[in-house]
Amino acid sequence: MKEFEFTLKFSLADDSTEPDAYIERLAEHGCDDALVGIGQNGRIALQFNRQAENALEAVFSAVENIKVAIPNAELIEATPDLVGLTDIADVLGFSRQNIRKLMLNNKASFPAPVHEGKAALWHLSNVLNWLKQAGRYSIDESLLDVAKANMQLNIAKEAVSLDSSVQDRFYLVGV
Repeated sequence: MKEFEFTLKFSLADDSTEPDAYIERLAEHGCDDALVGIGQNGRIALQFNRQAENALEAVFSAVENIKVAIPNAELIEATPDLVGLTDIADVLGFSRQNIRKLMLNNKASFPAPVHEGKAALWHLSNVLNWLKQAGRYSIDESLLDVAKANMQLNIAKEAVSLDSSVQDRFYLVGV
């Protein structure tokens, strides 16, 4: 078994209920390996250090435990996943300027952002894979596994609202 560190953020159906009312219930339903953040009404975040065979199992078992404890909770985001340059630098222990220079010097091969604007966003797993393939960087395999699992979970969460005709046409066009 390996230990995986990740955070799950949920919205609560009844934002008038104080989030701390859920803490005992979460512990009773298997979330005793998480720090619970209750700073905002209607939201709850759980930072896990979960042991499992793989990252996907760790993340999904945590989601399942939360959904048993708080059935109406809706997943907002699993992290780490979407990151900006500063986030990437923090994860790797580099400066933001170093990561920006790396990106600019490797425009052809650096992963394309998911969102490009004033602040660009990438899937962390894509950047970590790119760095790993470059062979010059030591990448924590546990972090890479969690980033891949969280990306899959976040994409699956969003894909639920995708119209099937749009998805079919997307694949026909080959975007």
